[in-house]
Amino acid sequence: MSTYKYITCPKCGTKIRVYKNPVPTVDVIIELGNKGEIVLIKRRNPPLGLAIPGGFVDYGERVEDAAVREAREETGLDVRLKYLLGVYSDPKRDSRLHTISTVFVASAQGRPRAGDDAKEVVVVRPDAINEPLCFDHERIISDYLEVSCRKQQDLSGCIQGQSRK
Repeated sequence: MSTYKYITCPKCGTKIRVYKNPVPTVDVIIELGNKGEIVLIKRRNPPLGLAIPGGFVDYGERVEDAAVREAREETGLDVRLKYLLGVYSDPKRDSRLHTISTVFVASAQGRPRAGDDAKEVVVVRPDAINEPLCFDHERIISDYLEVSCRKQQDLSGCIQGQSRK
């Protein structure tokens, strides 16, 4: 279902159809070091709270480039994208407007520092997060933990010499 409205050109009077589309965003689960910790931010702007680093995709920008840029702007870390976790598009995922987020998992080394929209950076094991998350980030981290667990099981099966069926 397309949602649109018409506006009138003030110079020539032509009616122009303007579509109301979802806004593309990215989020990046940043694995820091090898202790099983990830980087989260405390948001500087509403909605306030704990969140996965991320933000809006600029016009003309690839989502992969937006993910790397947003991670650097909010955490000061240069990340290496590892894989695409998923696309999250529930119209209610962001109370401000309808967004569609492409979520990546990335790795980084170093010490994160808050910047841009981040008031503070938090490094934590995903299973030890003890405060509410903004948006649908609790679901995203739950999906991340499920995928990580499967990947570890696959790896342990390979190490033990078991064949996958």
